[in-house]
Amino acid sequence: MNYDLEIRTSIIIPAYNEASRLASGYERLRPILEELDPSDTEVIVVDDGSTDDTMRAASDLYGELAHTQFIQQPVNRGKGAAIRLGIAVAHGENLIAADADMSINPRHFVEILAALANSELAPGSRVDHGHIDYDSTLRTWSGKVFNRLARHYSGTTLRDTQCGCKGFQRGPARLLGLLGMIDGFTFDAEMFFLAKQLALTITPVKVTWDDVSGSSVRIGRDTIAMVRDLRALPRTRYANPVVELQRDVLIGDIAIAARQTRVQGLVLARGEENALLVLPRDGSLAGLGIAETLRGTLRTAYLNELRARTYEAV
Repeated sequence: MNYDLEIRTSIIIPAYNEASRLASGYERLRPILEELDPSDTEVIVVDDGSTDDTMRAASDLYGELAHTQFIQQPVNRGKGAAIRLGIAVAHGENLIAADADMSINPRHFVEILAALANSELAPGSRVDHGHIDYDSTLRTWSGKVFNRLARHYSGTTLRDTQCGCKGFQRGPARLLGLLGMIDGFTFDAEMFFLAKQLALTITPVKVTWDDVSGSSVRIGRDTIAMVRDLRALPRTRYANPVVELQRDVLIGDIAIAARQTRVQGLVLARGEENALLVLPRDGSLAGLGIAETLRGTLRTAYLNELRARTYEAV
């Protein structure tokens, strides 16, 4: 893959046992790929430990595009983990995470990208006249209850935290990916909790959608786990290793040091007095090498230190 040409947009598709739904999703997405310009758009498919032919189907469908990445996790970890992995390897300045079936009409991708010109996050919103109508009364009711809980525990005012289509500027996305801990379906609510704590700007984009059958969310056991995760959000102590550097450190110098230590998916949080290079939670060893090369200090940083900075992907 040649990345000499700047990639403007990365489309991240998490997929778990989606072999039968990928083709219809691709047909919905294909016209929009032409509109976005395939020469500067990449598609990243993250197979989250599927037991069917998801990866082969994804390769057959998307393999002819100019810029693609296919990543297969050895075990199923959850949608949140898959999207964070896609964020870590994405090259685009703007990222869109979308479900494999493209149930959110991909024509809204253009509107999401327009919103990202002035906002760090641009999540899709399926809300119509104050609520979301699913394919059954039970799903509609449970979705409404979950959203109330999500707003209560995360502090967000958004009425659709669970929309499967979300846009991000790459720098803030990287930071959210590094900080996030929830691998399952509650990762969306955690993301908005973190966004509020970091004072990120959010512009929802109204989207239309088809309630495609085959969702892997199971009302019952999954709902209990999601509520448990929500309740834990305010009590979670988010902390990551960082390398504290001079405020005017050059991104190019950091990129060289990161390659030397074989670590990727980093973000530089630049503030008024310093710059904090945020590392994965298991990245302290690499951080020691980067700190030595760039004359920085390896330490731990918490959410309050990372708030209201500028975020640059490395």
